[in-house]
Amino acid sequence: MSGSDRRTEAIYLDYNATAPVKPEVSEAIAEALSITGNPSSVHQFGRDARDAVETARDRVAAMIGARPEDIVFTAGGTEANNMALNGARRRRLVISAIEHPSILRAAESIADSTSRGNEKELEVLPVDSLGVVSLQALDQVLGENADDVLVSIMLANNETGVIQPVADIATLAHERGALVHCDAVQAPGRIAFDVAALGVDMLSLSAHKFGGPKGIGALFVAGAFDLEPLIVGGGQERSRRPGTENVAGIVGFGVAAQLAAEDLQRAPHVAAMRDRVEQNLSEIDPNVIIFGAGAERLPNTSCLTMPGVQSEMQVMGLDLAGVAVSAGSACSSGKVEPSHVLRALGLPDGETGCAIRISFGWASRDEEVDKLVRAWRAFYAGLSARFTSGVSQTSGSGTAVGR
Repeated sequence: MSGSDRRTEAIYLDYNATAPVKPEVSEAIAEALSITGNPSSVHQFGRDARDAVETARDRVAAMIGARPEDIVFTAGGTEANNMALNGARRRRLVISAIEHPSILRAAESIADSTSRGNEKELEVLPVDSLGVVSLQALDQVLGENADDVLVSIMLANNETGVIQPVADIATLAHERGALVHCDAVQAPGRIAFDVAALGVDMLSLSAHKFGGPKGIGALFVAGAFDLEPLIVGGGQERSRRPGTENVAGIVGFGVAAQLAAEDLQRAPHVAAMRDRVEQNLSEIDPNVIIFGAGAERLPNTSCLTMPGVQSEMQVMGLDLAGVAVSAGSACSSGKVEPSHVLRALGLPDGETGCAIRISFGWASRDEEVDKLVRAWRAFYAGLSARFTSGVSQTSGSGTAVGR
């Protein structure tokens, strides 16, 4: 059987890494590739390109309840996050311990520049055992006057799916004079939100997480303050992000944003699929741990562990059975160290190193739950059989699989 045949039969349950591109998005991108002009040109060809970009901007803005002029297109969520942290020009950065690497590494890099005379400070907030940011810790860090602070907290965690109290965080931060940025990359099409209700000053998006193309994202920037560009050049994106716009990618982003409302209608069904997976796997092995299960979570995300079986082994075993899941963030895959997110929950490496992430999406079907459960059951049974065979050839001592 060829690799393409195997992929046809396989099921994809790694939407938090990237979602399949929706057919309507692919069609829109194909049409947009025929647009000849540069959006900055004043002739008809340029105006056609500009119209396509602005239509997409309207759609992205509508998805999050923003003004179109407050949307800055970027090359993705990572650039949007870096732009927010660098462009806010605040002396103190406050982030949580579970942020995406594009926030963690950017904040660390900015703080490290202190040695070059920039005098930046970084505070990292703890989370509780469910993975929720501590408001009490934020209160203490902000102090009475925080007009030199930028707080950056994600809306929903990419590994556990746990949703953060961003509106409460923004209220507290604004009372002390701080700015607030939110990495909302995992949220569109999964939970309803808008920038006014969240009360944030900046918010990052990435199209490929909800059926759009890779390589295009956006940063919402409230009109109340001026954002310093991350790079310099021309006057595109109202001089906030120089460079000729990725017209086809932006068009695809706009269509995906328009379709996100349909995904929200399906969210309860997706949550039911997630819950059925967790229930079935817990019945196969009662020692399965579901991280963040007691908190409000994204409807599509389950992060769990089979104690005693390394994440990479589970991912490879399920892949061979035609089921694609992940060992955590796609931005940190290939590394052997346990997840920094799960470590922040206070869990030992013996548990964090055995975690996998299952994430559903717009094309997921009920029968995929059944295939996943069958594959996991067979994988677990195979490990048990190999362990039992190994024990019978030894002194008889050992630990049961999954303990």
